[in-house]
Amino acid sequence: MSSYEFTREEFSRVFDGLRARCSLYGPKRFPGRGRFTNTDLVKYAQLNGLEELELEEKSYMSPKSLAFPADETLFYFTGQEFAEAPQDGEGEIVVFLRPCDINGFRRLDAMFLENGGTRDPYYQRRRERLRFFMIECTESFDNCFCVSMKSNTADDYSAALRFSGDSVLVEVKDDEFEGVFSAGRPSGFKPEFVRENRKRVDVPDVDEMPPEMFAHPMWDEYDQRCIACGRCNTSCVTCTCFSTRDLFYSDSRLSGERRRVWDGCHLDGFTEMAGGASYREKKGERMRFKTFHKIYDFRKRFGYDMCVGCGRCDDVCPEYISFAECINKVSATLKEVEGR
Repeated sequence: MSSYEFTREEFSRVFDGLRARCSLYGPKRFPGRGRFTNTDLVKYAQLNGLEELELEEKSYMSPKSLAFPADETLFYFTGQEFAEAPQDGEGEIVVFLRPCDINGFRRLDAMFLENGGTRDPYYQRRRERLRFFMIECTESFDNCFCVSMKSNTADDYSAALRFSGDSVLVEVKDDEFEGVFSAGRPSGFKPEFVRENRKRVDVPDVDEMPPEMFAHPMWDEYDQRCIACGRCNTSCVTCTCFSTRDLFYSDSRLSGERRRVWDGCHLDGFTEMAGGASYREKKGERMRFKTFHKIYDFRKRFGYDMCVGCGRCDDVCPEYISFAECINKVSATLKEVEGR
């Protein structure tokens, strides 16, 4: 493990050299494309230069689409034959991201690669191409609660970077990238992590959720407030629900392709079944399902919480519903139910 120091100009040349050997992705600003008039959009996208890497504002969308695209073709079919869709590339992808998103990929790995003993081949082949360059994060953005979710630190990265004024410090953990940064001046840099968020969450610690919590009136509030837009699902780095759709070509009803598209527990039609049955029609029931999955069900299976506290769901909700405050309400209500 080595550490190096560069000026911004020097690191920009290193960045360009790295871009020549692999694709680079990170948070990028798109002026005028935000959710409101005259606002910008920050999302993960391919970077063409160091100046495009957005460091001052949190991305509204997570980087999960690099391994789990919002819409992907799985295979093509013609009559009785089918063929897998070709990969959309084979080279490495370096992703500049923060500790919470690295921890988010750990949750995605659990769901797609460790869940039920079967690995998802479509996710796996994309995931194996990713290399993480962690952006040091020592100050909390609005709505972040990563410390409460124990996702404020990470060590699963190839390199870590600190951008400070005209200086860029790099810690290299992956020998594969040692030669990329070896021209820099030796440094004793070790990344630091945010230790306190302005927003704090009391995560309930319970082995078995009492039955009273599933039908508690605390969920009724969300019947009126939630509009089932699904923004919280699509912005979340750990939401993994999807549907499959068969698209038939117009020239032959026997030919077409199967696609996997994102879905979400807040969206209408998510629980529809053959025969017309549908469950969790009420918005509050959907909020309960999501909340318990993030802070209870997932933990029972994997030993840690699914939510990483990135706060994107709070950032993007048009009804200003705070998932962090929902977790706090669950904890307070649980104490009342259990008589604590």
